[in-house]
Amino acid sequence: MSSKLHISVLGAGHLGKIHAKLLQQIPEVELAGIYDIYQSKSQAAAAELGCPALESEQEALIKSHALIIAAATTAHYDLALDAIYQGRHIFVEKPIAATAAQAEEMVQAAKEAKVKLQVGHIERFNPAFQAIAGMELRPQFIEVHRLAAFNPRGADVAVVMDLMIHDLDLILMMVKSPLKMLHASGVEVVSSGVDIANARLIFETGCVANVTASRLSAKKMRKMRIFQRDGYISLDFAEGKAEIFELRDGAPPAGGFILGAIDQGAHKRNIVFRQPPIVQVNAMLEEQKSFVDSVINDKPTVVSGEEGLEALKLAEKILVEIEKSSR
Repeated sequence: MSSKLHISVLGAGHLGKIHAKLLQQIPEVELAGIYDIYQSKSQAAAAELGCPALESEQEALIKSHALIIAAATTAHYDLALDAIYQGRHIFVEKPIAATAAQAEEMVQAAKEAKVKLQVGHIERFNPAFQAIAGMELRPQFIEVHRLAAFNPRGADVAVVMDLMIHDLDLILMMVKSPLKMLHASGVEVVSSGVDIANARLIFETGCVANVTASRLSAKKMRKMRIFQRDGYISLDFAEGKAEIFELRDGAPPAGGFILGAIDQGAHKRNIVFRQPPIVQVNAMLEEQKSFVDSVINDKPTVVSGEEGLEALKLAEKILVEIEKSSR
């Protein structure tokens, strides 16, 4: 192998092809090839991308230092363990596995093998979320709407696993508190799984999160609103924008302006509106770069296996609650 990091992609579907194409833009990476259980898909993707069509998972392991697993969720567990046991670093798309029990095995195996395991919770790298990375977040209430048009490609799992799990990961990251109470409801409309779901999460800190996900919407929406003492943050993941309203002493920061003032007795505080600078980037490329950096420079992954596991555990709890409420 050359000095470059050789990475293979497992799964030649829509997402796998995007991963393979973007890997070719990272100077430190050599795309070792793409593999799919259906050889015709491997060959078609390889021809399109100008990379090798790998004939087996074993060939991918032999030719790679690391792998991106973008196959069906049900295949994550077996593919990940095979790679981990042969000392390969892995990036696995969300959800990390089909079940939390499988995910726990994967996380433990990666820890024992001392290999990197990153989970593809891409919204961590969204320009809107990155724009508030330096802020102190103390959420008291979070409202989320993630709505999409129906796409058969994601219909093999419930909308909680397909769409809502993105927001569950972000909420757990921000709140950093055990779950105290959970209410959830959902319905099956056009698929064999839940297509529309709502969950109300109450954490021990007192923070409440109300999360709605639908894959039957005529209008696409990926918005999160974060309410905290002295501040309100609105994030539009689809547009890659962030808006911040906050109470501040003194003059507004650069780029902000005063909407009004509140008299709090001893002094007045300004109501300030600002839109933090946005760096427009390809979120998937950025998460790939972070994975490559963690492997090459032996750094912790940005989205760890443990974090992917916690998001999956919460998603499973929501599905159990939906099942109870539908009886």
